[in-house]
Amino acid sequence: MTTLDQVLEHLSRRTDQSYGRDDLRDRLVAGRPLRIKFGVDCTAPDLHLEHAVNLWMMRYLQDLGQVVVFLLGDITTRIGDPTGRSTTRPVLTAEQIERNAQAFLEQVSMVLRKEPAVLEIRRNAEWFDTMPITELLGELSLVPQGRLMSRDMFQSRVEERREIAMHELIYPVLQGFDSVALRLDITHRRIRPTVQWDHGAGAPGQAWTATADRHHEHTHARLDGGPKQSKSLGNYVGLAQPAEEKFGRLMTLNDDLIGLWAKVYTELPFADVSELARRASLGGVQARDAKLDLAEAIVARHHGASPSSACSPMAGSPRACRNCVCRST
Repeated sequence: MTTLDQVLEHLSRRTDQSYGRDDLRDRLVAGRPLRIKFGVDCTAPDLHLEHAVNLWMMRYLQDLGQVVVFLLGDITTRIGDPTGRSTTRPVLTAEQIERNAQAFLEQVSMVLRKEPAVLEIRRNAEWFDTMPITELLGELSLVPQGRLMSRDMFQSRVEERREIAMHELIYPVLQGFDSVALRLDITHRRIRPTVQWDHGAGAPGQAWTATADRHHEHTHARLDGGPKQSKSLGNYVGLAQPAEEKFGRLMTLNDDLIGLWAKVYTELPFADVSELARRASLGGVQARDAKLDLAEAIVARHHGASPSSACSPMAGSPRACRNCVCRST
């Protein structure tokens, strides 16, 4: 049986910052199913391993009986997440948004359980399409301008003398309200605490616990060691890619990232992660085999392969994996 400390340790493994940890502990002890948000805007629907970090955390919680609320931001997509953007995003048509939404649902189903008891699909058009302007103004009044402008994405634009559109400034506030509308227990959006507390956090069904997922350059390094996986640069491992293609891409990973990727993208025990990192640091054949082990562990996790004892990720032998889907070719 999974203990409370094991749950918290598992969540902490891939969490850079957390808010309300004691509250989370109390809620887990109470025993009622928690509501956990995973939100996406319906822009380019190609998910990669960076996105899968949160999906696997959600799946872990689903397996414990918690409820994942998968939120399709069909309204916020019309604004576009300004994170990491030096320019305003182009506006998508309703048809493009719907097409992308369906593609997202297909891809996340590769990780998340789909039973209604543990998965709820929502769209934020449910509340924003009918929100009066007076209510929207009330939501905007809850977040100080200085807090919004302190975010790195806006600061960098100011320094570069690039424009910031008004609708981009309210984007984080709308995300915060999503959490209020869904009556969540856990979310990974950092703007949420201000909005949620001002909506009566602490009341039954509305108290909040938030965890911030890892969106830092040192964590989600791309295959070639740069700061971010990107389809346009071809330096990513796509969630929907076939097992063989995932494996091939993983074998191009920089040796010095093997330990980091093992920690973030696998379920290997920390002792095994450290061993992979040690072998990778030796270079040569040792590093190659460590990368083989990492690639097999990641692909097996996503494609349900069951490695034989001869090709266990910790076997450490320079072998071809004959029985795994990842090495079937």
